[in-house]
Amino acid sequence: MSTPVAIYLQDAHPIREGMEYVQYAEKKGFDAVWQADSRLVRDAIVPMSAFAAVSDTIKIGSGVVDCWTRNPARLAATFSTLDDLAPGRVILGIGAWWDPLAQKVGVSRDKPLRAMREIITSVRALLANETVTFQGEFVHLDGVELDYVYQDRRPKEVPIYLGATGMQMMELAGEIADGVVLNYLVSPDYNRKAIEHLAIGAQKSGRNWQDIDRPQLVVCSVHEDRETAVDMARLMVTQYLGQQPHIMKASGVPQSLLDKVGEVLTWPATHDQVVAASRLVPDEIVHMLTASGTADDARKKVSEYIADGATCPILYPLGDVYATIDAFTNWNA
Repeated sequence: MSTPVAIYLQDAHPIREGMEYVQYAEKKGFDAVWQADSRLVRDAIVPMSAFAAVSDTIKIGSGVVDCWTRNPARLAATFSTLDDLAPGRVILGIGAWWDPLAQKVGVSRDKPLRAMREIITSVRALLANETVTFQGEFVHLDGVELDYVYQDRRPKEVPIYLGATGMQMMELAGEIADGVVLNYLVSPDYNRKAIEHLAIGAQKSGRNWQDIDRPQLVVCSVHEDRETAVDMARLMVTQYLGQQPHIMKASGVPQSLLDKVGEVLTWPATHDQVVAASRLVPDEIVHMLTASGTADDARKKVSEYIADGATCPILYPLGDVYATIDAFTNWNA
């Protein structure tokens, strides 16, 4: 039996191309497609709707929407609507966002654990067709329900996956989420630590951590020429070294390298800056954080993530998307 595998799409391709990728992935037996919603480039909901409209079986997840900029009631209504389009196939992936982006748009990420707990609790209740009164520190609902008028009232089967990077958020995922989206550009050592904390959270609610789904984003650069594949991934790694150092620190990247890259990159970084800073990033860092090289190289690296706790790779394709899908069709970890 083949290992479940998913594809990850962001803003690198026109949405109509993304629709074709989703159809191809579904044809090849992929389990899910996850659409990014992190930077101020492409909202996840529109492409998710497009993907749902041209597919029949593949699951469609947000990878991930942030918990700050959408009111919980509106968030529940949005994913209820997506479920109307693709019943039983939609996944709400939600995360705590990151700075400096949040700061730049006026969002103060104070008490993210409390905010996430309140939001997941209230959104889940609304999707379950409950009337919700909730007076928390971040969520204020007074007798709110998804007030359907022209459709039958029913609970919506929309599982909530928490996109967690820090260990406290990982514990919260284990305690209250239906699944956890493990981050990309992290090392296998990070995974082992994350699973330990997921288990701590699961124990708080009397659950077994093995019963919590754990798909993981994996940057995947496949090319018949190994050096070309590694160079493509190096640019991606460099951008994140400068712009999302919290992920890099969690991966065990040396602070000295983070500092050197940070001296070259501004926010947002220009392409020329990324190219210049990439010369500072050695091959071993690229291989530690990505699945890069030939198809065999990529499959071998992804198998390491599965061995260290992930249940399904969510492949972030660099280069030829079709080649990445083909490389993992009927794949066994």
